[in-house]
Amino acid sequence: TQSSFCKLCSGCFLSGAFPSFVLWDTEELPLCYEVFRFALAQNQDIPKLVPQVDMVDTSSSFAMTYAFCSQFSKGVYAIMGLYDRRTVNMLMSFCGSLHVCFVTPSFPVQTNNQFVLQLRPQLQEPLMALLEHFYWTRFVYMYSSDSGLAVLQRILDTAAERSWQVTSVNLDSLTEPAFIKLLADLDYKKDFQIIIDCELKRLNYILNLVKNLKNYHYILANLGFLDLNVTEFQKLGPNVTGFQLVNRSDPAVQKINQNWLDFDNKDLKVARRRLKYTGALTYDGVSVMATAFQNLRRQRIDISRRGNAGECLANPPAPWGQGIDIQRALQQVRLEGLTGHVQFDERGHRTNYTLTVMELSHIGPRKIGFWNEKRGYVNTAIYRPMQEEFYNVQNKTYIVTTILEAPYMMLKKNHEQFLGNDKYEGYCAELAAEIAKHVGFTYRLELVGDGKYGARDPETKMWNGMVGELVYGKADMAVAPLTITLVREQVIDFTKPFMSLGISIMIKKPTKSKPGVFSFLDPLAYEIWMCIVFAYIGVSVVLFLVRLGRLDKESFLLTNVTQKPNLHLLYFCLFTLLGFSQTPEYTNDFGIFNSLWFSLGAFMQQGCDISPRSLSGRIVGGVWWFFTLIIISSYTANLAAFLTVERMVSPIESAEDLAKQTEIAYGTLDGGSTKEFFRRSKIAVFEKMWSYMRSADPSVFVKSTSEGVIRVRKSKGKYAYLLESSMNEYIEQRKPCDTMKVGGNLDSKGYGVATPKGSPLRNPVNLAVLKLNEQGLLDKLKNRWWYDKGECGTGGGDSKDKTSALSLSNVAGVFYILIGGLGLAMLVALVEFCYKSRIDTDTDRVQSIHDTLFGPSGLGGENGRVVAHDFPKAGAQGLPCMSKAAGLGLSSTGM
Repeated sequence: TQSSFCKLCSGCFLSGAFPSFVLWDTEELPLCYEVFRFALAQNQDIPKLVPQVDMVDTSSSFAMTYAFCSQFSKGVYAIMGLYDRRTVNMLMSFCGSLHVCFVTPSFPVQTNNQFVLQLRPQLQEPLMALLEHFYWTRFVYMYSSDSGLAVLQRILDTAAERSWQVTSVNLDSLTEPAFIKLLADLDYKKDFQIIIDCELKRLNYILNLVKNLKNYHYILANLGFLDLNVTEFQKLGPNVTGFQLVNRSDPAVQKINQNWLDFDNKDLKVARRRLKYTGALTYDGVSVMATAFQNLRRQRIDISRRGNAGECLANPPAPWGQGIDIQRALQQVRLEGLTGHVQFDERGHRTNYTLTVMELSHIGPRKIGFWNEKRGYVNTAIYRPMQEEFYNVQNKTYIVTTILEAPYMMLKKNHEQFLGNDKYEGYCAELAAEIAKHVGFTYRLELVGDGKYGARDPETKMWNGMVGELVYGKADMAVAPLTITLVREQVIDFTKPFMSLGISIMIKKPTKSKPGVFSFLDPLAYEIWMCIVFAYIGVSVVLFLVRLGRLDKESFLLTNVTQKPNLHLLYFCLFTLLGFSQTPEYTNDFGIFNSLWFSLGAFMQQGCDISPRSLSGRIVGGVWWFFTLIIISSYTANLAAFLTVERMVSPIESAEDLAKQTEIAYGTLDGGSTKEFFRRSKIAVFEKMWSYMRSADPSVFVKSTSEGVIRVRKSKGKYAYLLESSMNEYIEQRKPCDTMKVGGNLDSKGYGVATPKGSPLRNPVNLAVLKLNEQGLLDKLKNRWWYDKGECGTGGGDSKDKTSALSLSNVAGVFYILIGGLGLAMLVALVEFCYKSRIDTDTDRVQSIHDTLFGPSGLGGENGRVVAHDFPKAGAQGLPCMSKAAGLGLSSTGM
């Protein structure tokens, strides 16, 4: 019997170019055929299945007839495919006449043809039960001619019995302007209860038009509630009710979905997504046929077609004898498929099936009840804890997509020695572990395939990165530094933020300016130093003048002077200027040099051996002391800050500084939320920055954060990188510690854990994130991975003023002044030595060098003070600077 299966055909899949705006999404044409291939591959326990495939325009009667007859003449055993309302009657006629079974996932029709097995359940009874539950007696029924005529007939019959007010609208002939006008009429008539019966593509289109009409209540007569793009009409909230055929929480369904996503498909031109209910019906159809043929083989029923397969258009038609056996085998199949329990009645319709009733809440779709033939509609929307509103998520293993980004997710140094989740470390690795522990599920970390966060391609409109893996069902959750944005929230769900941040500016840390030789002068401005010098000279002169005025009249007139009064007066003034007095009882210590010395000593806070004794002199000294107190105190206070703080002059301090200059280039990550922020911003500064970044050549955008950091470090301060503040702060803590964050954050946003739309994980994970935040664990994790493991010391790279020990360069000028002063003193001493030696030579007083330097008349003196015999009184021996022979001619009796 093995050869009898050589020509066994699992089906002929009929599809083609459908009329626009009706039956199938054009993207699903190749997908349906791929599901057919996938289902054959999954049922490999049936040997020698040989598919005969034709791609046919199902709206063309001629094409359908030719395809059917061609398949029949080839000796096929059963046909699987789609039909159109214009060809369905012709197709059923062929099946009934030739006894060829036709298995279809298309819309159900009212027929008693036992050779047509309809996989899609009928919606008349579930819809009527829901209308009774909501007590609708006045509503609008919008339908498509392909699938809604049978439902319309049932509604009209019931409306006649119960006096319902029903308005029917055929969507096939309705254009968009006419539909908008229809909504206006319904609003005027206050018809706020609407049933929409059409396929997914048109349903998404209609709901997008009415998404802002919150007063309406919609019942969707469709079996794929979770297949809809609910993010487009999330504002409608609980005003949308529908049916769900595929139980996505079933582990068997999840496994098939995963196998479908992993199925090798090189010819598929569109992106692979999770199986919709139409694909699930196709898969179950192949499973039904495989099970039926397996049962026939087990029962050893001969269904081989030997010889001529027969002519399709023979008159009279010659039915296939074994067709009855195959029809019975198909009708007797009982299995649990992707669409639930699969069973057929004697007319080939689905029976004993269960539909889940869903409602669109503000946080996503949720189950509110179910319907089956035995119990009718059962409402399960009761008050219970929020985490139980979704399907049970505990004790299951989920795929968590993530991305390598330090310090959020990193490979351990010896990761080759570990398996699974143990290979990873970082903030998000620990966060995922904490969430799983609180919720009670297991997970498997997987890196995103393309290494991107997620953005929509402007040409294909397809999502990439982690967002794309969630949208197309390749992952169950994303734990990564994924920014919560509007466009992403429209296609996936986010939890509450686990980290708040904003866009910040990263620049290369400026080179610290080297302190100058005279940096100790920096605490006071140049003008103040000049004023101090003039004040010092002025006070010295004033001090000299007020002491000059203290001499009494007798001293001034020199009463013992009897000759040459004018000459003696000149001598008197000269001696007084030099600090000597003509009479021993009146000595003037405050000559001009001593006044300068007194002022300098007071300014240096060292004091002096001489001090003023007159009231005027003391007033001058007191005022000068107060002045020096304030100046020295202010200088000392500023000196500590100027010499112990390293100052870095940053060329950029804010986004405004970046926008108004062209010397420093700036950019951001290509394809990230930061770039999207600038592209959409309406603020003038950010618009100007976006205009520059978009037109810059070479491009200022980078492919990864690490590339942007490298570009900042290598650009020698000519490139600034715009990125999230949390990442900026982390990089500042990493060696070589040459980057810094400048200015405040440009915006405020957050990172969130992401899940697919309608995922049962969203709410439990959201509660776990809130709990971790309240316990302070999130802050603890950030401190651990940002600062405890930092490499740049306390304060990090963002500290502009960093205290450190003084270096020689800070106080080098003081040493230079000291060395210069010592050198000047030695030079003056040498001049005085030479001068003294010459004087001694002229007076025939030749002394040894030792006596000259250290003798009683040498330069040493008494600790540098002038001894009395060195400078005799003016009236005795003349001035010390004059020799005896060449004196001024003064003697004790000369005045």
